[in-house]
Amino acid sequence: MAIIEVVKYDGPAGVFAWKYPNQELGTWTQLIVNESQEAILFKGGQALDSFGAGRHTLSTANIPILSNIVNLPFGGKSPFTAEIWYVNKLNSLNVKWGTSSPLQLQDPKYNIMISVRSFGQFGVRIDNPRKFLLQLVGTLPQFDQETLISYFRGVLMSNINELISSYLVHKKISILEINAYVAEISKHVQGRLAPTFLESGIELNNFYIDSINIPDNDPATLRLKEALAKKAEMDIIGFTYQQERSFNTIEEAAGNPGNLGGSMMNTGLGLGMGLGFAGPAVDMVNQMTRGMAFHTGASATGSQSKPCSKCSVLNPNEARFCSGCGQKLQSAEPLPKKINCHECGHEITPGAKFCPGCGNSYYGCPTCGEDNPIDAVTCVSCGNEMPKTCVQCNEPVLPGVKFCPNCGGSMILKCGGCGHELQPGQKFCPECGLRTS
Repeated sequence: MAIIEVVKYDGPAGVFAWKYPNQELGTWTQLIVNESQEAILFKGGQALDSFGAGRHTLSTANIPILSNIVNLPFGGKSPFTAEIWYVNKLNSLNVKWGTSSPLQLQDPKYNIMISVRSFGQFGVRIDNPRKFLLQLVGTLPQFDQETLISYFRGVLMSNINELISSYLVHKKISILEINAYVAEISKHVQGRLAPTFLESGIELNNFYIDSINIPDNDPATLRLKEALAKKAEMDIIGFTYQQERSFNTIEEAAGNPGNLGGSMMNTGLGLGMGLGFAGPAVDMVNQMTRGMAFHTGASATGSQSKPCSKCSVLNPNEARFCSGCGQKLQSAEPLPKKINCHECGHEITPGAKFCPGCGNSYYGCPTCGEDNPIDAVTCVSCGNEMPKTCVQCNEPVLPGVKFCPNCGGSMILKCGGCGHELQPGQKFCPECGLRTS
């Protein structure tokens, strides 16, 4: 049988309770208790006495309660079996906590389920060592911070979940804005948890929530952030979501050739009025539809469109059925263009080769049909290049043609002296200076 001379514990600060491994003690055993510690003697599962800071001798002289359980047949050094527990009463302010799995919360502002993580730290101090040992420690060899967290994890998570949810609901804020309220939530969590900890002999000094965050890979969170970014962009531009949707509908319809012309105008106007657009907005929609009609070759007014006799919707001239009501459209023959003589201004009959007013030859532009002087290089109306006259058969030849389709002669003018290629209208050769005409 060993006689214990000195009992002492100098463990890490993160250990709240530690049991001395040897239970065989003697009445002369020296018990050393450090500052911020308290030692409690157990016998038969009962807490017999407690010892504060200092050196204590386990004997009947200073521990009267031992006289009831210790016989002295060995000259005052009688052995006895007992347990000694050391309790650390120092403030521990760095107890870490965190959610092991995300909390599933419904965002009250956007009505979507979002996964939420949270973490932080709190500070505790053993206020009643006897109650702490009896209710929490039991038969464990030691009790540290991890054990404390595992014991109170359920209480922590349930209260944190409840308080975060209540803040979201009552304050009507989004989960993305919750970090602005972490100080208030931390204070409420501490007030809620303090009585529970105190029932186990633990004083909850403080409680901090460092962060309430959302996993970056959460699909609901990604969609929410994209929607908020889009909303911020529309707020900067000055559009509402409904307005942007209406413009997107118009643009999509413009890409479909079957939805051009008057149907586009009606679609845009209907969307605008349905969304509550006022005068300027309706005008803008109409301008957009008219611009798209012009861009695709269909005019809202004029010869390139024709109205439906049933619903008055304007349709492209080549359309056979109305885009508004489906009514069969009457084909409209295009009106022949009026051509006037460049010399006297008299109207030239279509197909005529000479002006009926002055008798000049009709020298028509192949692009627009306007009459031009016989020596014109470009059209006086549209500015396009005029046909060249074959020097061999005097027939007009279209621009860019190198050989006359009537006689096969070359249309490339060359200098008779040096053979240099000449451009239309040149009277002298730029190479040798010979007069060409």
